[in-house]
Amino acid sequence: MSQVTGGSAHEAPEAVVEFDDITRRYKDVTALDGLTFRIRRGETVALLGPNGAGKTTAAEIILGLQRPDRGEVRVYGGAPAEAISGGRVGAMLQDADLPQGVTPAELIELIRGLYSNPLSLSDVLQLSDLENVAGRKVERLSGGQKQRVRLALALAGDPELLVLDEPTAALDVAARRAFWHRVGASVADGRTVLFATHRLEEADAIASF
Repeated sequence: MSQVTGGSAHEAPEAVVEFDDITRRYKDVTALDGLTFRIRRGETVALLGPNGAGKTTAAEIILGLQRPDRGEVRVYGGAPAEAISGGRVGAMLQDADLPQGVTPAELIELIRGLYSNPLSLSDVLQLSDLENVAGRKVERLSGGQKQRVRLALALAGDPELLVLDEPTAALDVAARRAFWHRVGASVADGRTVLFATHRLEEADAIASF
């Protein structure tokens, strides 16, 4: 079972995500058991727990990729699908692959085209610190650079809420610090962030800025 920890970037009454008594089972395994929490606008919140604690399940329920067996989830006061279709949510999933043979700039432009009011390409590249490798093929990027590409794709539509599932799990210490520095720049613009992690020190450091 995941723990929820968080810190408010500024006081705001609006509930962005609401979990009320959410339960999700897979046959004989209970991934979430009566999980209840609120995330308000401008907060950075960590779903903290070991592998298998249900963090990915919670993230996927927020994104409308799964439905709970019991309970109610609301994103911006409505069904997750409404927030997703309205471009209010950006996501970075743990096992998301990147296509080969293309550049970060090409991928970002592809995603930008799906939204009515996306960030500019230059803004996305700056926020994700990809300006120097925007024209390099994805397969030539380092692990940390690929994670920043995934972050860039999540930011491209200028979402109000970022959902990040174990975004630094495969990164070394330096790459993790660089990644969270870029996320911090995004939060400074007023976004709300929910991230899943199994690292207690990461939750303590990031969910309190």
